[in-house]
Amino acid sequence: MQGTREIKRRIKSVQNTKQITKAMKMVAAAKLRRAQERAEESRPYAEKMKEVITSIAARTENIEHPLLEVREVKKTGYLVITSDRGLAGGYNANLLRKLMQTIKQRHKSQDEYAIFVIGSKGRDFLKRRDYPIIGEIVGLSDNPTFADIKNIANTVVKMYAEGIFDELYLVYNEFISAVLQNPTEKKLLPLVDLESQDQDSFTPIEFEPSAESVLNVLLPRYAETLIYSAVLNAKASEHGARMTAMGNATDNADEMISVLTLTYNRARQASITQEISEIVAGANALS
Repeated sequence: MQGTREIKRRIKSVQNTKQITKAMKMVAAAKLRRAQERAEESRPYAEKMKEVITSIAARTENIEHPLLEVREVKKTGYLVITSDRGLAGGYNANLLRKLMQTIKQRHKSQDEYAIFVIGSKGRDFLKRRDYPIIGEIVGLSDNPTFADIKNIANTVVKMYAEGIFDELYLVYNEFISAVLQNPTEKKLLPLVDLESQDQDSFTPIEFEPSAESVLNVLLPRYAETLIYSAVLNAKASEHGARMTAMGNATDNADEMISVLTLTYNRARQASITQEISEIVAGANALS
């Protein structure tokens, strides 16, 4: 059995770890609330932009734009959103496992796809395995602005418009709740979710200089906005995963402290019993 001094040292170590994990859980919970608010605040803008684009598409015949064009798929682009830091349970591992399974099923060689990655965890993982990364962002803040991801979003949309690849997927953890994040793959380009609606349902809008000119500006911005919304959603998922992981670590620390305390008490009791036995034996020997 371990000595009481060593057991006390282990209890102290676990208690210190528990303080850290508990603090990290509280920090993640606060960041999660802010991330959820920002994700929800971004939705009205994207929805209004979609309404305007759909309105133009419904009123314009034979509308053409590279972002709406469905082409034969020769090369696929993936924008993968991971975190820069760990201690978030299976947040990154589950997503990257899904990405690898998808690539293995869909492609026969690396010439058929290209990867853009946000987050050092995803970048490092994919680089070690020689995946073709052609764009990256690392060091993204916990409260990213559109300016933080504009360059990569603009690059992705521009490359699709120029025909460098023929479809684009967003791969990220969709926020369901603080304890549930769903690894998700969503097709971003071509934009095929602009459903036709009854023209009477649209708010009357006048376009200058023309509806087509406005559409040419709005479509790339709309695609970039969808990318930004996915980044905000992924950030909320990251904070939720980290809060859950740190909560579980704190609970495990409590359980370990209880077990070690019980072991310590037993060791201390055994030590006391042995000392009493030695005293009694010594007294008997002298009598």
